[in-house]
Amino acid sequence: MSDVPAATRDADVDRPVIEVEGLTKIFGDKTVVDHFDMAVPKGAIYGFLGPNGSGKTTTIRMLCGLLTPDGGSGHCLGFDILRQSRQIKERVGYMTQRFSLYEDLSIRENLEFIGRMYRVDNLKERVDRALTGLGLADRSKQLAGELSGGWKQRLALAAAMLHDPDLLLLDEPTAGVDPKARRDFWDEIRHLSRAGVTVLVSTHYMDEAIQCDNIAYIAFGHKLIDAPAADIPGIVGLITWRVQGADLGALADELQGTPGIEQIARFGAALHISGVDHAALDAAVKPFQADKRRTWHRQEAGLEEVFIHLMAASQDNFAAPEAAPPEAA
Repeated sequence: MSDVPAATRDADVDRPVIEVEGLTKIFGDKTVVDHFDMAVPKGAIYGFLGPNGSGKTTTIRMLCGLLTPDGGSGHCLGFDILRQSRQIKERVGYMTQRFSLYEDLSIRENLEFIGRMYRVDNLKERVDRALTGLGLADRSKQLAGELSGGWKQRLALAAAMLHDPDLLLLDEPTAGVDPKARRDFWDEIRHLSRAGVTVLVSTHYMDEAIQCDNIAYIAFGHKLIDAPAADIPGIVGLITWRVQGADLGALADELQGTPGIEQIARFGAALHISGVDHAALDAAVKPFQADKRRTWHRQEAGLEEVFIHLMAASQDNFAAPEAAPPEAA
């Protein structure tokens, strides 16, 4: 691995690890990412939340110098994302959505291959440490293709962290793994964050989003909001009435289209009725609250409700344009 200048590695700790303005990426005639701005502090777990095809992965790759933008500028780890992408790549660990290691090699062989590719020092020691740190030591001779989803995930994370990167890129990291494996994975991510590793996570799972310090909602190339996760419901201003009881399906049908109600969603045994005009929302549900078969509780909306609300107002940049209405004769 090439040496990174000491002045860059020891830059002011208050400077964002990533700071970009106006990032734009165009494929053909479609603008996939449209003038994206962001600043990411050191050690943060930063979530990119959005539907499939919304530009999350493309944005993350540009932020980290892995993909050249068509417009905009910025720095990552002290390097220019346009002119110094090689230096950035050497300091980034990237865990792709699909398992991308060699299935006909063992766990140890895969890590040794990655280590040689990054030209890491003390390769055997580093591989041993990675195996032990992620609980892979007892399986080190097992072929990667024989591993379950959760163990493949651990191996992929070990490979991404083998060269001690300052920035970790996770693209849909827990797709297809069981809840315990997902929980174990996030315990390790929080440990890395406390050690100063900055983590960018692309996801559309709410239980992953709530693990993040900050969340950027991205829809069809546009950043809709970017804030600490705990602050987002208050910023959007969405309020929810949570209803439990009898005939919730019939209630949803009756409330549909009522002024003041912007969305109705089923959450398990409860119905969530939400809107941003609090007075109008209260007036809309008031006539139904007299029904003693149901209980009503007013609460701030959660991240999933906010996500649905933001997506509903977004336009797919790959959707075919609506045909113009015919001219009057």
